[in-house]
Amino acid sequence: MKNNFSRHWVSSTSPKKQRKYRTNAPLHIKRKMLSAHLSKELRAKYKTRNIVLKKGDTVLITRGKFKGNQGKIDKVYTKQLKVSIDSAKNVTKKGNKVPFKIRPSALTITDLNLSDARRLEKIESYGKAR
Repeated sequence: MKNNFSRHWVSSTSPKKQRKYRTNAPLHIKRKMLSAHLSKELRAKYKTRNIVLKKGDTVLITRGKFKGNQGKIDKVYTKQLKVSIDSAKNVTKKGNKVPFKIRPSALTITDLNLSDARRLEKIESYGKAR
């Protein structure tokens, strides 16, 4: 199978091809894949369903063994398409706490980090465009 990323690929029902698309996508496209749903309050305020995750956003974990935990995003792993959260850590046999990487589809954004002026401007433009 070729490892090249095709810009002409639209979609496929084959999971194998979907995984290939996500794996071989360039970083500027992978960054857009790192988006999570907004809470109902934020959805009503910004008039959009999902926003790209950023360090400092407060999220609620909706699936997995850390379900129900809320915390801030520590780090965003763009190549792996995952994020780590300060309240979700695994304990090793030695007793060290290791960050647990979570897919963005298992998260709900409850509070946004709006310290970046460019991000704030872009988010506020969502409601005006519709």
